[in-house]
Amino acid sequence: MSILYKVCKNCDSDFRSNFDFCPHCGMKQKDELNLKVLFYNTVSNYFSFDARFFKSFIPLLIKPGYLASKFVSGKRLLYLHPGQMYLVAAVIFFFLLSFSAKKGANEFDKGLSESFNTEIKIDSLSTEALEIKRKTDSTLREEARSTLKMNSFLTGMTEQEIDSIVNSEKFNTNKNSIRFTSKKTDSLIKINAPDTEILKEMGLKEEDSAFKKRLYNQTLKFLKSKKGGSILLAFLDAAPIAMFFILPIFALILKLLYRKRGRYTYHLVFSFYYFAFIFTVFTLLVAINYVVDIPVSIDVFIVFSIFTYLIIALKRFYKQGWFKSFIKGSLATMVFFPILMVVSIIVLFFSFMFY
Repeated sequence: MSILYKVCKNCDSDFRSNFDFCPHCGMKQKDELNLKVLFYNTVSNYFSFDARFFKSFIPLLIKPGYLASKFVSGKRLLYLHPGQMYLVAAVIFFFLLSFSAKKGANEFDKGLSESFNTEIKIDSLSTEALEIKRKTDSTLREEARSTLKMNSFLTGMTEQEIDSIVNSEKFNTNKNSIRFTSKKTDSLIKINAPDTEILKEMGLKEEDSAFKKRLYNQTLKFLKSKKGGSILLAFLDAAPIAMFFILPIFALILKLLYRKRGRYTYHLVFSFYYFAFIFTVFTLLVAINYVVDIPVSIDVFIVFSIFTYLIIALKRFYKQGWFKSFIKGSLATMVFFPILMVVSIIVLFFSFMFY
């Protein structure tokens, strides 16, 4: 009786066909690449950090599309798993970025505070002017009441109607006054006016929605502290989570551009490795910036190189010509970048609402 053998997709070794696992490398042979397998391997392999990272690091940087091609072809144990590669690169990047972000947040707070203080040095609605305005309001209202009474025989207005108009909150004693100005709000904050009075001056009404009240309260919190660094830090804390959720969108764009080039998980593998490359490059930039300040021209060159990397990776992974790769890479970038900007604005807004 002859014994049938087959070749392992991962290590290219021969073994008996009735084996479910390769006896040489341990890879499961009937391992169809689908979403379940991909994310199960991500979780199970995340805590098995070994030499595969260093074996994958150089190809990730200098061989665009190489790791993704090897992974989908069956070599899934020789190199670091795409999900794990992405997570490791993202964690290291945001960890290093947090150190410079704290320093940047402090400098941002300092500059913002100086800007606010400069604006309120010369203020027509300063504390003193505001107090004078409050005292003169009653005098102006009395003068208006007397004028209306003197002309009541022409207007036909009763004394009760005159009092209603003069005492109304809508009665304007200053032709040049504005309903809401940052200067007047700053003046109210400076004299420690109640929050309800300041919010009312800002335009908040009792019947407004809970969302609007939250927005106004956060705005008042910002105006009182005159600091935005904590908003920046909250944004950076939420950014990794946001990136993990929008990465599948990039894979979906690739799926639409390469409809006949494999199932969705293949495009997801490519996206994991590509974004791992981006985070690795940014990590190197942050690390270098700790030693020497990188010129703007170098930053521009690096952004251009990231796009060039994408074109080369697409060509090698999807095996199409340079022209098609360039067109599809450009389309993927143009579609994904606005989505990234919208998500960034949303994350920044939520960071402001809950910082």
